[in-house]
Amino acid sequence: MTKKILKGKVKSTKSNKTIVVEVVRKYRHPFYGKVIRRSKKYHAHDEKNKFKEGENVSIIETKPISKLKRWQVIEK
Repeated sequence: MTKKILKGKVKSTKSNKTIVVEVVRKYRHPFYGKVIRRSKKYHAHDEKNKFKEGENVSIIETKPISKLKRWQVIEK
């Protein structure tokens, strides 16, 4: 089974070893055809606290690390 990889922007780095990444997806409405933007925030594990707010990062699925963290940062 392949793990999901998502790309998004870092929204918060206030927690230790954790960042909040906002992933935006666009899709076309099935009936009206209008392009709709939807965003979702994911908590990701950042072991060395090296990412800053506003950076674009890629995150990958991983086993549960804590109550909210199921993703890990792989690259900038």
